[in-house]
Amino acid sequence: MRKEKDSHSLSHPLASYPVLGICGYSGAGKTTLIEALIPRLRSRGLRVAVVKDGAHKVRIDAPGKDSDRFFSVGADVALLGEQHFIRHHQQGDLIAFLVTLCSSYDIVLVEGHATTAIPKIWLSGPEGQRDVPLENKGQVIATLTREQATVDRLFALVQSLVTTRWEQTPVWGCVLIGGRSTRMGRPKHLIREKNKTWLEHAVETLAPKVDQVVLSGSGEIPVSLAALPRIPDAPGLAGPLAGILSVMRWQRTISWLVMACDQPDVQPESLDWLLAQRQPGIRAVLPDLLGNGHLEPLLAWYDFRCRPQLETIATSGSLRISRLAHQAGIRHFQPPEHLHSSWRN
Repeated sequence: MRKEKDSHSLSHPLASYPVLGICGYSGAGKTTLIEALIPRLRSRGLRVAVVKDGAHKVRIDAPGKDSDRFFSVGADVALLGEQHFIRHHQQGDLIAFLVTLCSSYDIVLVEGHATTAIPKIWLSGPEGQRDVPLENKGQVIATLTREQATVDRLFALVQSLVTTRWEQTPVWGCVLIGGRSTRMGRPKHLIREKNKTWLEHAVETLAPKVDQVVLSGSGEIPVSLAALPRIPDAPGLAGPLAGILSVMRWQRTISWLVMACDQPDVQPESLDWLLAQRQPGIRAVLPDLLGNGHLEPLLAWYDFRCRPQLETIATSGSLRISRLAHQAGIRHFQPPEHLHSSWRN
């Protein structure tokens, strides 16, 4: 298996998340710049949240106020410690709040909060207010004067941060262990072919493509796989949704290449194809083999930001992962025809 990326083990809780502070003295143009930046990010398919400091009792329900301006151009807005809010409201620890937001958003911009330990861009103000305060210097990735602080320049910096953080997200493989097959008279994952169980074959196919292979589900497994992590299905659920949500709840910052145990014809090239379809802003790749809207939720890829959407499906009482079909960030790419046999079960 590939070696897990070192960034995943960094101690700071935001080390692998796309969070960027836009800071500077009053009059530096922070709000105007963020307002112009949001549509550019949205046009790339990125979901954006903006966190503002609520200390000044900003009433975001007033048209024309900063938060209303951010919301009107496509960002969700959060105020820490404020009583009026649009989408999010939080009291207390800002870092914990940012971690929560990052489970759903592709980029979180923080206006103000200059002393918070996050990467930030410092916007210089009028003469005499250009220097970065000493307590912030270690976290500033760029200092821009009013003339330098163009939307194009800021967009390039944000896009670079999003891409870097996205590339740092580990990819793990999840093999879903099925139950007993009434047709075959035994658990599907223990069916043998060419001196190997289907489960052993699945793990052998996945392992070179991912950082870690995890087994999801219950039942007997071959001794050769006893060292692999084993996660029980999510309680109260059944089917593939139970297995996928169980691993997502267990590891909340991992993206998952999911494979069912009863797909013995999976080609390594199909895994390469799935991984190649990923990019920032995409939350899941559910292949559509024939382009007719019939999606394949098994042998698919899921980003951790897809978990809230799956949780919503689960709480609705449905077990159908295909209900993701028309939701934001879900892609239904059609794989090359010579790979279609990989999805046979």
